[in-house]
Parts: sequence; structure tokens; C-alpha cells
Amino acid sequence: MSNEEVYKIHPIGYVRQGNGEVTIKLMKSFAPGLKHLDLYSHVMVIWWADKHDNQKSRTIMQTELPYAPGTTAGVFACRAEYRPNPIALTVCKVLAVDEEQGTVGLAKIDAFDGSPVLDLKGYIPVCDRVQNVRVPNWYDGWPEWMPDEGLGLD
Repeated sequence: MSNEEVYKIHPIGYVRQGNGEVTIKLMKSFAPGLKHLDLYSHVMVIWWADKHDNQKSRTIMQTELPYAPGTTAGVFACRAEYRPNPIALTVCKVLAVDEEQGTVGLAKIDAFDGSPVLDLKGYIPVCDRVQNVRVPNWYDGWPEWMPDEGLGLD
């Protein structure tokens, strides 16, 4: 790593997983930010892949893709959890929002219990999807849409 600018990022809450439930628990001061999130069916969860927040993981620039054996790609061409800044993004189905408790119930998320949450953004189709998409052929055979329940660690 070079001596470039440094930015401070503070978690707004944490992923909680257990007993088959997935919840984002916000710190009390951020709970008012949940107002009207319940009007969305999905939320973009921006989270910190803290299990890979180390010098080794931050310097890995290429990886063999687990879903495309024999194919090596750069970390900017895949969703590898190790990257220069371990920022992850998952679109999640919203099951419940409790502003008073500062919680968001999700169907699934591909983050671990305790992963720091950096931000939440309501999913808006006109802004967050495009009509004509090109992706590498290693995604051939993948479904066109995310499953209704979302993506999880299982």
C-alpha cells in the first residue's frame, strides 16, 4: 500500500445471524434513518468484509473463480471478498423494519454474523439495474434474476 489519502468509515450497525434469522442491528443514533425503508421490498446493504481486512487479503489482485474452475480474474472483475478495500454490496429482500428497535430483518445476506454494516440504500429499479447487460461467459447458466429469498452464506 502506498501513502495515499486515508478515509475514515464508521459502521452504522452489524449483521446478526442466528436461529435461521438475519437482522441488521443499527446503533441507536442511526435508527431514525430507517424511516420509510419499510416501503421498499429490497435494500442494498454495504458492508465491510472484516474477515478479510488484513494486509494479505488487501494485496490479492487476482483469484481463481470458484464458479469457473481454471479461470483467473482480477478482483475488480469478480465479487471476491478480498480486495484493496474490503467493501461488499449485497441486495437483500426486506422482511421487516423496526425503526424504534433499529433493526432490519432480511431474508438472506452473504455476510457473516458480526460483519459491520456501512450503509443501507433502498433498491430502486430505475437507478439500480440496466436493461442491456454484458457479463463474462463464466456466468452462462446462471439465473437471470436473483432468487426471491436473496443470496446467503448457505
